[in-house]
Amino acid sequence: MSNSLQTIHISHISPPADLPRLFKSDKGRRISLGAGIPKISSCLVTDPRQGSASAKPVTRESKEVMDTERNVLVGTYARAPVVIESGKGCKLYDVDGKEYLDMTAGIAVNSLGHGDPDWVNAVVEQASTLTHVSNVYYSIPQVTLGKRLVECSFADRVFFTNSGTEANEAAIKFARKFQRFSCADKKLLATEFIAFTNSFHGRTMGALALTSKEQYRSPFEPVMPGVTFIEYGNSEEAIKAIQPGKTAAVFVEPIQGEGGIYSATKDFLQALRTACDNAGALLVYDEVQCGLGRTGHLWAHEAFGVAPDMMTLAKPLAGGLPIGVVLTTERVAAAISSGDHGSTFAGGPLVCHAALAILDKIQNSIFLAGVTRKGFYLKDLLLKKLGGNPHVKEVRGFGLIVGIELDVQASPLVNACREAGLLVLTAGKGNVVRLVPPLIISETELEQAAEVLSACLPALDANASS
Repeated sequence: MSNSLQTIHISHISPPADLPRLFKSDKGRRISLGAGIPKISSCLVTDPRQGSASAKPVTRESKEVMDTERNVLVGTYARAPVVIESGKGCKLYDVDGKEYLDMTAGIAVNSLGHGDPDWVNAVVEQASTLTHVSNVYYSIPQVTLGKRLVECSFADRVFFTNSGTEANEAAIKFARKFQRFSCADKKLLATEFIAFTNSFHGRTMGALALTSKEQYRSPFEPVMPGVTFIEYGNSEEAIKAIQPGKTAAVFVEPIQGEGGIYSATKDFLQALRTACDNAGALLVYDEVQCGLGRTGHLWAHEAFGVAPDMMTLAKPLAGGLPIGVVLTTERVAAAISSGDHGSTFAGGPLVCHAALAILDKIQNSIFLAGVTRKGFYLKDLLLKKLGGNPHVKEVRGFGLIVGIELDVQASPLVNACREAGLLVLTAGKGNVVRLVPPLIISETELEQAAEVLSACLPALDANASS
């Protein structure tokens, strides 16, 4: 390989605006690699290549499950050809007994791994006491969780939903209502929104309108109008776009997960904060994937010291049970009245009690320090194991949300890793390997993951020559 190792400034977070094609470690080393990448369709669970045929024959038991799924479910998922049956810690097992090291955590959901005993006990305890009563009545777990979330965040108030996309839908409604409430004497109300390139905020119609990828939006247009997309990290353009009497709110992910593991900077978020304050707009952080300990901070934005007006949460909070949250200041909550929004299932006793068990562990400062330490260790491992490969353009991330950018599509590597017993995800334009393991993962397991990734890199060359 002709690329040379260079010593440069220390940087823990990938720059958001230029997005240089660079491989770098947290010690300031990086390798300049290659030119542009091809246009590749997106990923998550909708990329057919991620569910491509296994190199090994599918067993009869697995085939029966897959055939039944194909016959009874709507075909929205291009699933990988694996039928998962059980899990423990950071390991998953399929119906044939094969073991996998899980570096996906159910798409950044299972932060305490699979079958955490305290979480299991909380679920069993609450299920045998009270599962659901709706929001017609008070319930103790909901109020307790709400109080805890207020105490450990910027927020004064909490609204519960069932998912991340529902949380973003609620935040959209709250932003519109806030503008109507605070500017009641104005004929023209601010109703529009700012979002950013590479953004992902959900699949429902409002959240979809805030999601930048056209292939997600175009089959369902017209979606909610009035959304302007700005280049992620471009403070100057964002400041120009945020206008009084026009912009209701700005939605931004402090660290983009599905978009390719790109991070904001303090200057960028501070510019958004100042512009929103000047325009009377709200600043909304989407921490559905990057929040609750994944960065080594309880909330991702704490690394930058810039607070929002609202923040949405979901994925890891209840350990795999469906929950979403909007955290908001008192100023915004004052605009919301009884009947403005609601949900039958949201904030039920079962999921809230489970979430309290999760929060008890992740909020611990020693636990969070461990996430930071393991994040540094993982990126150093990847530098050593993958840094000499010409397909690897950059390793970036923050804590245990890490992306490996390639100059080709990542699916062949993802599929090869799966065959070798390692589960990883794609991100970005399909050219990023996304690593979001359970936060309890050990250094030994991180070493195992790096070894498998390194051993499977030739799959990229085999795919290119086929």
